[in-house]
Parts: sequence; C-alpha cells; structure tokens
Amino acid sequence: MTVTPSGRMRQTILEWLKDPAAYFPDTRRHDLGETGVTARAIAAKLGVPRRTALAHLDFLTRLGVLRIHRVRCSVHYRRDEVRIAEVARMFEKGW
Repeated sequence: MTVTPSGRMRQTILEWLKDPAAYFPDTRRHDLGETGVTARAIAAKLGVPRRTALAHLDFLTRLGVLRIHRVRCSVHYRRDEVRIAEVARMFEKGW
C-alpha cells in the first residue's frame, strides 16, 4: 500500500499504531501495543524505503505523539496517547 502525500502517510502510521496487532502480524512473543513496531515493519507496510519511514517516525517522535522503546538493538515506535489527547484539545480550542 502506497500512501501519499506525507501528511497522509503520518496519519496512516498513527492510525496503524493505534492497534498495531491488527496491522502488523507479530511472529515474536511480545505485545506490540506495549513495545511498539519497528521502522522496518512500518516501511514494509507503507511500501517505502526504511529511510523514508524513519523520517516520518522521527518527525512524529519530535512532535511528541510517538514514543520510542528499545528492545535489544532495535527501536520500536508506539503512540503517546496522553500527548495525542493534549494536541487534540489544543485544536478543539482553536489554539
């Protein structure tokens, strides 16, 4: 699945990470909701190079809507629901 433009791609990533088990079949024995999803898995699902996925993930992490979780030598990404709710409230109030 190819998603463009980049804003839609970021929105898609956030949507997928809301329920990662539904979108990323996991062969390991850990909870994707707890540990998160790797950039490689997200890139494969988006159909883009890993660097492209990392650019979007880094942007979302800098915004504070994603958190990183290190598992051994890999980085996993998951949503920060508290921060997402804060941002949503800011937009509801009209800044």
